[in-house]
Amino acid sequence: MAKFVYDFTEGNKDLKDLLGGKGANLAEMTNLGLPVPPGFTITTEACRHYLEHGDLPEGLTDEIDAHLAALEKRMGRRLGQSDDPLLVSVRSGAKFSMPGMMDTVLNIGLNDESVHGLAKQAGGNERFAWDSYRRLIQMFGKTVLGVEGFEEALDELKGSRQDTDLTVDELRELVRTYKRLAPAFPSDPREQMRMAVMAVFDSWNSERAVLYRRQERIPADLGTAVNICSMVFGNCGDDSGTGVAFTRDPASGRQGVYGDYLSNAQGEDVVAGIRNTISLQELEELDKGAYDELMAIMATLENHYRDLCDIEFTVERGKLWMLQTRVGKRTAAAAFRIATQLVDQGLIDLDEALRRVNGDQLAQLMFPRFAKDADRKLVTKGMNASPGAAVGKAVFSSERAVELAAKGEDVILVRRETTPDDLSGMIAAKGILTSRGGKTSHAAVVARGMGKTCVCGAEELEVSISAKRFTGPGGVEVGEGDLISIDGSTGEVFLGEVPVVDSAVVEYFERGELSDELVTAVDRIMRHADSMRALGVRANADTPEDASRARRFGAEGIGLCRTEHMFLGDRRQLVEDLVLASDRQERQAALDALEPLQQADFTGIFQAMEGLPVTIRLIDPPLHEFLPDIIDLSIKVAAGDATDKDRELLAAVKRLHEQNPMLGLRGVRLGLVIPGLFAMQVRAIAEAAKQVPGARAEIMIPLVGAVQELEAVREEAARILSDAGVEALIGTMIEVPRAALTAGQIAEAAQFFSFGTNDLTQMTWGFSRDDVEAAFFSRYLELGIFGVSPFETLDRDGVGRLVRIAAEEGRKARPDLKLGICGEHGGDPDSVHFCHEVGLDYVSCSPFRIPVARLEAGRAALETGGSDTR
Repeated sequence: MAKFVYDFTEGNKDLKDLLGGKGANLAEMTNLGLPVPPGFTITTEACRHYLEHGDLPEGLTDEIDAHLAALEKRMGRRLGQSDDPLLVSVRSGAKFSMPGMMDTVLNIGLNDESVHGLAKQAGGNERFAWDSYRRLIQMFGKTVLGVEGFEEALDELKGSRQDTDLTVDELRELVRTYKRLAPAFPSDPREQMRMAVMAVFDSWNSERAVLYRRQERIPADLGTAVNICSMVFGNCGDDSGTGVAFTRDPASGRQGVYGDYLSNAQGEDVVAGIRNTISLQELEELDKGAYDELMAIMATLENHYRDLCDIEFTVERGKLWMLQTRVGKRTAAAAFRIATQLVDQGLIDLDEALRRVNGDQLAQLMFPRFAKDADRKLVTKGMNASPGAAVGKAVFSSERAVELAAKGEDVILVRRETTPDDLSGMIAAKGILTSRGGKTSHAAVVARGMGKTCVCGAEELEVSISAKRFTGPGGVEVGEGDLISIDGSTGEVFLGEVPVVDSAVVEYFERGELSDELVTAVDRIMRHADSMRALGVRANADTPEDASRARRFGAEGIGLCRTEHMFLGDRRQLVEDLVLASDRQERQAALDALEPLQQADFTGIFQAMEGLPVTIRLIDPPLHEFLPDIIDLSIKVAAGDATDKDRELLAAVKRLHEQNPMLGLRGVRLGLVIPGLFAMQVRAIAEAAKQVPGARAEIMIPLVGAVQELEAVREEAARILSDAGVEALIGTMIEVPRAALTAGQIAEAAQFFSFGTNDLTQMTWGFSRDDVEAAFFSRYLELGIFGVSPFETLDRDGVGRLVRIAAEEGRKARPDLKLGICGEHGGDPDSVHFCHEVGLDYVSCSPFRIPVARLEAGRAALETGGSDTR
């Protein structure tokens, strides 16, 4: 028969899956000989059985009875014994610390009879006994019975006094009041404990717990343990109290004594704010013996766990008791500092230091932030699409953004949603604010790629582009030129200017200067990550400026240069000429005009990369994206305001119009249908490569679904390269499911694969990214269909399986096939680990995410035993 209950003497810190974090660490402290009140833990297996079947597993009740009897024997008193009661606490404790689980219930075992026995135990201290009794009813009523009103009743009774000022008679009256609020409160001590245990199990699926698990990506099937611990009391008088402590500062990571203590208090009093706490240093003056013992225990725990520890303790009449410890949560800055401090202390090595930080924490350190103590006037809150802090004048068009930025003014581009046409304005702006869209909308993806602050989907804003203003809740109006501040880390939008604090970590990546302890810690861990990783890290970059920045951030090449971004702005006219061409001569004239511009673009990028590989994707989107909007043109023609050119354009737009353009005439299809388009781009690449010594070009054909498509383009491209005397790899972007499934065939014509996971995700799921996120993704997340959007983290089971199949079959056909990923998943920590597991050669992501990818690539290598294991 399964064992469902463990005494604190039976477990250890490695049994978190079974005993939860709290129970495992109570057992560990017991084994270390630290002063832990005796008790036992009901396992997570019991909880999972209860949640699945609706009742307790067979034998659990008997096990609980046996462990309670052993505890009673050890303590020399029975639970709730009228003249000398044993009291216990009941606490939840999952594997991961989870705000939202059931609060602790203290003093179980008290009733109208045993309260007198407790007073006798305390040397006739009736006030302590009745205070403990009212606390039990309050905690039990709120957390087990779901009754409210206890705090209001307490506040009404004490008025402006402290809770410690209440007399015995007042506490007795408070107990009577509480009982009227919670008539279902059981007087039987065993029933109190049984109901509290069941409430802990039920709290696993409480709304708060589910919300927190979803946010933190904690599996829903872990269940929680229940810890039953004999009571010790911090509310016995001024020689008693309760406190929390950290072995290091969880905010900064600095060593020292950090924590709070509250005399004559119990349970959550320290964090509940019922009275002002004192610092741990002041505890030394109150009770030096307890303080010295606490300091020794904190040192023991930190050395034992080899990490920052979070501690809860109680002092009962001068006697110190340890109620909990765990590896403490910390800020991103503290995580990097503490990891390197522990290396210097000889407690961990650099491998372990690398394991203890992650890419999400590094990203937090890279974004500028608003000063916390600044005055702020909140307008609304949207989606935190791209972290950081940005302040500037609100502008409502890209043209205006470029105009003001050229004059040295900071601007925030405000749109309902952005399109590729807004690229210039997005580049010019300090931040982007949209009233529509989500974390994978155009605005969000491009902003993250550029390291721009972005708030998307601020639905409470009514944005009027024509009036150049937006209206917020309460009638707040912001017109063009008004200052606003947006926080991409929280999604908040503020009126006026909120002071911004620069990120020293970004300055380090830009300039390589070790400015302070934090930057030094980041540098040290990054260097170790680079020495461990097997994955290369490249950049998605379309301009020499982006390429240069990517190199400063550690890029080892460019994995995706999107040539369509080079056809915007003034060059749109040339694209229009290409579309409107009536014969081969006119089409060739348009191509001839574009070619030297493309060549100059590629020359600048090759120069910036100085011999590192540059993967250039030939034009991918459908041509109509570079033409005027069909509705605008139709209105113009219908109103009689159109020129002959407008009418020609409308005819061309109608000719190219598709119901689903992302599955239409684009990518390789466009290159095959419009003669000379791809050839022009390949010639531009070849001529640019000739101009830059050491240039390493890799030409990528997009949207290939059949090897015949690739062969048709490859033949012409190879001839152009040969005529120019230039060597370049020719490969393809795997973004169509059929390409992944026929990778063995395609590899015979391709020298490399680069997985375009954005489109591959769209096509595998049948999602239009621009439409579905705002439409129903939030509901899918609520229902647990997604743990996280498949556009944020690679879907391993579906899209990931296609990547794995393509990698395996491609290399089987061509053993030297180079494999990479160039979708934005390349900068997502979990996706980087997957790419390492599959055996890709590199990941490519936006310049700002390169350090994250480098860090996670190093961590991924450690997970598989090192960088030389593949």
